[in-house]
Amino acid sequence: MGRFPATTRWKIGAAIGCLLLLLGAGFSTSHTTPSARTAWRENYRRPAEVPFPPDNPYSAAKNKLGGMLFFDPMLSGGRVRSCATCHNPGLAWGDGLPRAIGENQAVLPLRAPTLLNVAFLDTLGWDGKFHDLESVAFAPITAAGNMNLPEAALIERLTAVPGYVDAFTAVFGTGAITRRKIELALATFERSIVSGEAPFDRWINGDENAISPSAKRGFDLFNGKARCSSCHSGWTFTDGSFHDIGTAQNGDIGRGRLFPNSTKLQYAFKTPTLRDTTRRAPYMHDGSVATMAEVIALYNRGGIERPSRSVLIKPLGLTQDEITDLTAFLDTLANATEFGPVPILPR
Repeated sequence: MGRFPATTRWKIGAAIGCLLLLLGAGFSTSHTTPSARTAWRENYRRPAEVPFPPDNPYSAAKNKLGGMLFFDPMLSGGRVRSCATCHNPGLAWGDGLPRAIGENQAVLPLRAPTLLNVAFLDTLGWDGKFHDLESVAFAPITAAGNMNLPEAALIERLTAVPGYVDAFTAVFGTGAITRRKIELALATFERSIVSGEAPFDRWINGDENAISPSAKRGFDLFNGKARCSSCHSGWTFTDGSFHDIGTAQNGDIGRGRLFPNSTKLQYAFKTPTLRDTTRRAPYMHDGSVATMAEVIALYNRGGIERPSRSVLIKPLGLTQDEITDLTAFLDTLANATEFGPVPILPR
């Protein structure tokens, strides 16, 4: 697969993993063979590099500028909020709240998604309304309930700061600061936000002592009886797609807003990554599930039955011992995030 771009190779690997899952989804851990586990493990190897698009290639100067913008409260109307307010590196690049909070303490409809490994996603947002990372930034910046700063006002502010003028000139050459340049810089920085090496990664790379026997049984369940990897696939632990898992209610129809004639996309929301998931409570698009134990219980009973619910969501019949093992496995995915000037994934 070396002739394919990095994102394509990752998607092919994820698809192969899903196929392996579907072939063996009915098995419990007692039926897992060494060859099945070996095949599953191959689907979770980290790629060597972070992919950057041809129209926004990586540069150290652009990454530095993006970081300056990301953490600067000048990007909000009241000069008190930054991108990092909702995407805090100390909170696994989320905010730890059920739903995000905007200016004037306004509670927003959805929780802030983590920015972990966003370089590997084709569409962004809980409902997928953003076609790439560059198109995301100005939605929260200009939204009255969020950062509440008009585009023209932001450009005026940045242009008045000599340090920003010099930084933009160093990256883009002479010329005015523009919306597009801001988008390119922020997206470059955000693509550098990748998950640090977790115990799970060390196990995948051959360290058999990196995770416990319970976690290894949990990995088998994750790929087998529990069917988790049908959506949480590949090293990023997300298929990047949208599913109704039987939780959303009260008129919040997710991707169904964009595709009103699709039955299956009603109540469908983006599959979140499971990297650092045990550090990112509460859960779901609206923060409606408080703990990981409650998440597992929801999947175990199967969620709300309705026409839009994914065919993959069915009662699992997990025992308490199996739930313990599955939880032990999820714990192995947690580690500090790594981000910085070099767009290479940690080994």
